[in-house]
Parts: sequence; structure tokens; C-alpha cells
Amino acid sequence: MGNPTSTKDRFDHLLKVIASERFLKKQGLGNEVPFFICAYPADEAVAMETMRASLAKQLGNRGVRVVEINLYDLSVALLRDRGIWDEILAGEHSMRKDELKELLQGVLDPETHLVPEIGARLSSQEFDVLFLSGVGEVYPYIRSHNVLNNLQSTAKEKPTVMFFPGKYTHSLVTGASLDLFGILHDDKYYRAFDIVHYEI
Repeated sequence: MGNPTSTKDRFDHLLKVIASERFLKKQGLGNEVPFFICAYPADEAVAMETMRASLAKQLGNRGVRVVEINLYDLSVALLRDRGIWDEILAGEHSMRKDELKELLQGVLDPETHLVPEIGARLSSQEFDVLFLSGVGEVYPYIRSHNVLNNLQSTAKEKPTVMFFPGKYTHSLVTGASLDLFGILHDDKYYRAFDIVHYEI
């Protein structure tokens, strides 16, 4: 199939791919981790939210169990659990941006906090595929490539689809890059597959 450009084309393609036995059984990946990037234009974020919810429902109707984890919602839950959410809200206006970023990066570190919580949520339920969203909302204190790097040992048994507002580009010169919002070119990540080009 060519590049699905409209939201409907993207939906139809994703439904067909994710519901396929080849995808769910992680075939054709060459022993790589079953991570997939679903990149989309950042200005289609609202339409993508609706589409992702509908996709999860349609997959469920086909017997494919989807676990959805929004990184922003997860971050807020972790901050509430640590008892510092209200403190951050109250002090945000008086903190320098770099101070706030450093604080959030510490308490939401993917290796020590975020990914272990994702792992705990995954281990508590049966599922066939993980949907990760909220990537744009947690920038710059959580970077998508850090999440994926740390997820490799936690979420390798089932396919993971990261919904990414931007571009996932491959170049012989620069390697693979997650370009958030289509403009930030500094997140190098090589191991994910572009779900648009996954053959079933």
C-alpha cells in the first residue's frame, strides 16, 4: 500500500495491520523488538486522538486486546502518587523553565520511574498490543527515544505502537530519527519499524 495520507486511510491501514496474525505474532521483524512508530502530522493531533480511540474499539471487536497508555496521564498519576503534583502546579509560575524541566526529568525518569510503572500496568492485565500516546504533551521533560530504549526489556513480548506527532525518518547519512512536530531532529532511535510500511 502507498503512504496513507488521510486520517481515514491511516485508520484503515492500521486496523488491517494490527489485526493481522503476522503483526500480532511479531513475524518478519528479524529478532528486533516489536516497536512500531505511527507518525502523523502534529496539526492532526485532535483527529488522531479520536481515531486511536476508535481503532482500539474496532480492534477489540475483532478480539484484539489493546492497552492504551498516555504518557501525559501517566506522568500526572506518578506526580500525584509522589505527592508533588499540587506543589508543582503552585510553584510553576515562579520556577525557571530549566528548573521545572530538571525537576520533572528527575521524578519522571524513564528508567527508574516511568517504564517500571508501565511494566507494572502491563503485567496486571492480558493484552495483545500496547498503544503509547501523549508523546507531544510530555516534551521536553520526557523524550520518546528514552522511553523506547528503556521499554526494550519490559515490553518486548507484545507489539507496541507509539503514536508520534511528527516524522520518523531514515537516512543513510544520519540514521533513523524521531523528529517531534516535524522540526526537532535530535532523537536518534533505530530499532522501531514504521507501521505505515509494515507488510501483511
